[in-house]
Amino acid sequence: MRAVPPRLAARLEGGATTLCRCWALVRRDGLVLGFTDHDRDLVLGGVTYAARSRLEAAEASAELGFAVGGGEVAGALTSAGITEADVAAGLYDGAGVEIWLVDWAEPEARLLLDVATLGEIRRAGAAFVAELRGLMHRLDAAVGRSFRAACDAELGDARCRVDLADPHFRAAGTVQTVSEPGRLTVALAGSFAADWFSGGRLTWDRGANAGHAADLRCHRRDGETVGLDLWDPPPRPVAPGDAFTLTAGCDKSLAACRDKFANTLNFQGFPHMPGNDFVLRAGPEAGARLDGSSLFR
Repeated sequence: MRAVPPRLAARLEGGATTLCRCWALVRRDGLVLGFTDHDRDLVLGGVTYAARSRLEAAEASAELGFAVGGGEVAGALTSAGITEADVAAGLYDGAGVEIWLVDWAEPEARLLLDVATLGEIRRAGAAFVAELRGLMHRLDAAVGRSFRAACDAELGDARCRVDLADPHFRAAGTVQTVSEPGRLTVALAGSFAADWFSGGRLTWDRGANAGHAADLRCHRRDGETVGLDLWDPPPRPVAPGDAFTLTAGCDKSLAACRDKFANTLNFQGFPHMPGNDFVLRAGPEAGARLDGSSLFR
């Protein structure tokens, strides 16, 4: 049962209500943006909740127990608020959301309705639609290790121990031509075999995308011509001369750990673990004793 603050309860008991909804969006870099469906700006707790932002919430769901509830929020991409470039750059991924019921005639009379995080954000014409994930969504996150053939460490972390500052796994480069968004012809400071950086990371050092990082889909080489394909186009246009830094990629296999990184000792997978195909193939033989004991000798 939700406890309504006395000041708001008194306003609700009046003959007419003056209610609106407010949303506080807290990005991971600390920036706080406020929005309201009221026709005038409101100030709550030092945050200005902007009106006429064309932000609106769809129907939200709530479930009993530990089921995950959620909803959606939609709004316009405007220079005064949420911009297309910031959404594409991932600045709003995982942002926190507070949803308030507010009496606009007395803004301090308010009730916190829900707390959520932003999930998937997608474009819808000149607007965006963001998924709201309730607190129970965190219970779906994997905790601890899982036993699988592939390595479950992140390349370069404390368990992997590969030094990504090693020039063997790192290269600076500049863009030469852009045939299409996300497909680049580049010059690298060093000679590397094709696919050496496939699955790695590209961090922009100079240009309109400076500071932004992206996952690398493919590292191509045709003679002296080096090409890079990104999984997603950069949030801002890329121009010849833009500088970046590449770090090598890893496909999480024992072969890559051994042959590419010479790091077998720190491999965090179980490459000899039998899979389902092995178990099904190694069934009981004709005439075998079926007494519940192990089928593998």
